[in-house]
Amino acid sequence: MALPTTLYRLEEVKKNNDSKNTWIIIHNSVYNVTDFLNEHPGGEEVLLEQAGKDGTEAFEDVGHSTDAREMMKKYKIGELVEEDRIKEDDSKKPTNWTPESEGLNSSWKSWLIPVALGIVATIVYRFFFINH
Repeated sequence: MALPTTLYRLEEVKKNNDSKNTWIIIHNSVYNVTDFLNEHPGGEEVLLEQAGKDGTEAFEDVGHSTDAREMMKKYKIGELVEEDRIKEDDSKKPTNWTPESEGLNSSWKSWLIPVALGIVATIVYRFFFINH
C-alpha cells in the first residue's frame, strides 16, 4: 500500500525561499532541494532564483536529462493542493518528459555523430591516399 502524498499550500512553499530551506515547485510537485544546492551543476544561484515558487518553465527550458529527472525523486516532499495547482498548457509540456521518449531521441544522437565522422574520414582517406 502506497503512503499518502503530503499536500502543501502555495503559501507554505513561498516561505521556503532561501539557502536554509529551499523548496521549488515543478509540475505541481514540491521539492526540498536544500541539500542539493551545493551539488547542482548549474550552481546554487539557479535553484535559489526559483526558491519558493514554480520553477517548471525554467526547469524545462534547460532540458534536463533522464538522469536529472530520476535524481529529483529523492527530493520530492509532496504535491500542491488541488486549488493551488498551476494549470499546465499542453503545448508547453516537454517532449522528453518520459524516459522512453528521451531515450529514443538520445540513442540515435549518440551514434549519429561517430558514424558521420567515420564516413567523412573514409571519403577523405580514399580521395587523398588511394587516388593519388
